[in-house]
Amino acid sequence: MTSSYVSTLLHDTVALVTILNPLAAASIMISMISPATPTIIRPVAWRATLTVLIASLVTLFTGELIFKLFGINVLSIKVIGGIILMMIAINMAYGQASKSRHTPEERDEAEEKEDISVIPLGIPILFGPGVIATIIVLNNTNTQTYGSTWSYTLVTLSILLSIVTVYLSLRYAGIINRFLGVTGMKILTRIMGLIVGAIAAQFLVGGIKGLWMQIG
Repeated sequence: MTSSYVSTLLHDTVALVTILNPLAAASIMISMISPATPTIIRPVAWRATLTVLIASLVTLFTGELIFKLFGINVLSIKVIGGIILMMIAINMAYGQASKSRHTPEERDEAEEKEDISVIPLGIPILFGPGVIATIIVLNNTNTQTYGSTWSYTLVTLSILLSIVTVYLSLRYAGIINRFLGVTGMKILTRIMGLIVGAIAAQFLVGGIKGLWMQIG
């Protein structure tokens, strides 16, 4: 049983880290900050990470309830979440930043801001609709397997581990960018795109299958 919990924790953490894509966010952050010195990067990284943490926990504990108030079940969230993630995955597979994360207008507005940590870096570049759908679906899936208490525990731990990865990626963005370079970032983005695509396919198939069974 313990190995099952650990396996689920690792699966959920990898899913969240891949969809958050902190390396791409770090690269975007560097392009928005001038000068990109450690002294300036550190508080931006901290505030952006805190924003993602709060948004993730709020989504975990209230997201499904809010959707239920509008009569939307988790299966529908699986389908639309799968579509959103597939769009992100396709962009990543081509080595491009996902258009669903931020628009050119948001980027232009960010360049005029003194503080980009909360908007647009925290939301929507890091924390976007794909992350919302993923957290809700992961919690729902784990609830069916382990029960509500263990599910919330596992997903919370996954969020915390993901947040650590996000902070380290942003905090040391300059070093990572210099080490990987453009080519390295493109390669990693494509690999992560394949992982996001696989997760998207699981969401889509599971959601459509569940809705079809309800109709039947």
